[in-house]
Amino acid sequence: MAKIKTIGILTSGGDAPGMNAAIRAVTRAAIFNGFNVKGIYRGYDGLINGEIKDFTTENVSGIIMQGGTILKTARSNDFTTEEGRAKAYENLQAHGIDALVVCGGNGSLTGAMKFAQEHDFCCIGLPGTIDNDLYGTDSTIGYDTTMNTIMECVDRIRDTAQSHERIFFVEVMGRDAGFLAQNSAIACGAEAAIIPEEQTDDDQLAELMKRGFRKSKKSCIVIVSESKKCGAMYYANRVKNEFPDYDVRVSILGHLQRGGRPTARDRILASRTGVGAVEAIMQGQRNVMVGVRNNEVVYVPLSEAIRSDKPFDKKLIKVLEELSI
Repeated sequence: MAKIKTIGILTSGGDAPGMNAAIRAVTRAAIFNGFNVKGIYRGYDGLINGEIKDFTTENVSGIIMQGGTILKTARSNDFTTEEGRAKAYENLQAHGIDALVVCGGNGSLTGAMKFAQEHDFCCIGLPGTIDNDLYGTDSTIGYDTTMNTIMECVDRIRDTAQSHERIFFVEVMGRDAGFLAQNSAIACGAEAAIIPEEQTDDDQLAELMKRGFRKSKKSCIVIVSESKKCGAMYYANRVKNEFPDYDVRVSILGHLQRGGRPTARDRILASRTGVGAVEAIMQGQRNVMVGVRNNEVVYVPLSEAIRSDKPFDKKLIKVLEELSI
C-alpha cells in the first residue's frame, strides 16, 4: 500500500455547527504530522468538478467559532452514480490526494463507503449532523448547538403561550430520529414530545391533552419531530378538530436550528474527532467513522455508522412524562 502524503477534506449534506472546527482540526493535525492538505469545496459536487485548493494553517485561522462551513456544502446527485464517483476518483488522483476525510451525516458517509469500496480508497468519516442519528458515537457534531438553539427558541415561545393561554406545537428537525425533539423537550420543560421512536395514535394524543392540562394548565408546549406525514401541522389540526375549545398555534423552527456559533461541547467534539481522523490515517485504518463514546475516541466501520437503528433511550420518555405534570 502506497504511503499517504496528501489528505483531502470536504463537508457534505446539511451544514452543522462545528463543521469549521472539524476542518480546522483535520488541517492542523495533518500538517503537524507532515501531511499536505487540500480543501474540497461544495462537497462531492466540488470533488467531481475539481474545486480543490491547497490548505495551510492560515486557511483555518479564526474559524473555530463560526457556524456553517467555509468549504461550503451541497447535496450531489452525480455522486450517487458510478460515473460520478469515477470522475471524483480521477480528480483525487489528479490532485495527488491519497486519503479523504468526509464530514457529514448518514447520506454523506454512505457515499464515502460506496466510493471507498469501488476505488479501494482510504475514506475517514466525521459525524457532522444535527440529527445525532449516526451509530457508534454518543453525539454528533452540531447536535448540542442545535439542541441549545431549540431550547432558546422554545423559551421565547413559552412566554407567548402562557400570555395567551395557547397550545404550541413546535416542529424541530431530526428526520427519522427523535433525539433532538425528546431531549430539547426535557431541557425546556415542554409538556410532551412526539417522536418517530414512539408513534402517537389517537388515544395517546387524547392522553397527552389530558396530561398537559392537569392542575388547570392553560398553556402547553409540544415538541414534534419533523415528518412528511405527521408533522406539527397535522397534530395542530387534529387538536383544533377534536378539542375546539383550545387555542392552537404552530411554530416550525426550520433552518434556524442549523446556524449559529457552535457550543464548547461541539467545538471540542469536532476537534477531537478531527485529530482522530488524522490518527486513523497514520494507523493505516480505512473506511471508518471517528466518534466519541464514553468520552473515548472510537473508530466505527462506515457500514456500522450508517445503521438506521441507533439506540434511543426510552427512559427519556418516562422522564418527560413524570416532569410534565
